[in-house]
Amino acid sequence: MTREDNHTTTVALLDGFANGDPDDVLRLGDLLKDFGPAAFGMLLFLGVLPAFIPVPGVGGAVGGPLVILVGVQLLLGMRKLWLPGFLARRGPHRNAMMRFRQRMAPWLRRLEKLVRPRMTAFLDNRIALSFTGLLLVLLGVLLALPIPFTNYVFGFLLLLFAFALLERDGALLLVAWIAGSIAVVVFGFLSGNLVEATTALLARWF
Repeated sequence: MTREDNHTTTVALLDGFANGDPDDVLRLGDLLKDFGPAAFGMLLFLGVLPAFIPVPGVGGAVGGPLVILVGVQLLLGMRKLWLPGFLARRGPHRNAMMRFRQRMAPWLRRLEKLVRPRMTAFLDNRIALSFTGLLLVLLGVLLALPIPFTNYVFGFLLLLFAFALLERDGALLLVAWIAGSIAVVVFGFLSGNLVEATTALLARWF
């Protein structure tokens, strides 16, 4: 399924990733090499997938660092995604993509009907991208923390960011900003989780 401008939609990409030998490993370097600036959104999309694995701790431990990686690069104003070599050689198994497609495709198709390229200035503005990166870093830290019953909450929030970046939808990005900011305040600052995690990181580094 493609749009009139030959832009391949996110669900169509997911279908492509899921089709093939279930034992194949989809290496991130190969998946992202042809995406250009949209590679940030695609890595974020792939990084969110573990959040929907119903095994405590797995989603945050895997997805959190990938979300932070995307956030830091956007925060620094990078226009091209950089992947360390060890990460570029790794990626999800195709059977994991199949399970995610079976579980999430109906919801993603509903969301996809609402998104389209619009208000694209928010996707090209340096300050807007930096703010997006900051929120992703904070949400990635929260996702990595063992906060009970929040993986799906952060997962859906981060999917909004991923869709906004992939589909160049500035209106959806604004929605993601608002929802993400509320989540950071409620689950991060008010609960003390974010402050505690930041303090622990600074103590470890310095």
